[in-house]
Amino acid sequence: MRFAHIPALCLCLALTACAAESGAQLALTFDSGVAAYDAGDKARAFAIWNRISSQDLAAMRNVAMMLRKGDGVKQDAQAAADMYRQAAEAGLPTAQADLADMLLKGEIGPPNPKAALPLLQAAAAANHPIAQYQLGLMYETGQDGVVAKDLDAARTLYASAAGRGMAQAAERLKALGPPTVPPPPLIVTP
Repeated sequence: MRFAHIPALCLCLALTACAAESGAQLALTFDSGVAAYDAGDKARAFAIWNRISSQDLAAMRNVAMMLRKGDGVKQDAQAAADMYRQAAEAGLPTAQADLADMLLKGEIGPPNPKAALPLLQAAAAANHPIAQYQLGLMYETGQDGVVAKDLDAARTLYASAAGRGMAQAAERLKALGPPTVPPPPLIVTP
């Protein structure tokens, strides 16, 4: 009777192994989509990523990007926005930045900086350089009253984006000058 827990332990270990294999299989499937895309078979890449998009945020974002551009699939801005929104709500900074860009450019209706703002803020906080740049532009101009004009905030965002290699941000920072308030310390978590 001392070993009655062993079957439950074996079942638990077996399920854990299946989950790890499932994750490894998901990665292989995603990579096969990358290989198809790189080989120019965009329709196949789209099909692969679309099949796993409900399980993989990067695949979901790739499907959205292809729908947005009409890359290997018929262009569908609304479907792209819907996919970006799902990935953005799950916390994917690239999807947050991409959806914000669509909203700012008016790709799914009139330009909507108010709806783009929280997406840009979330992506910028995750150090997404394009989001930092676009948010910096909003603060530099006081974008349609959506945010107050704040050149120090713009400079800080530009400095961060420029530090991640974004040339446009470096240009804006050069035009405005460096931040007058030192940026908060970067907190690195393990």
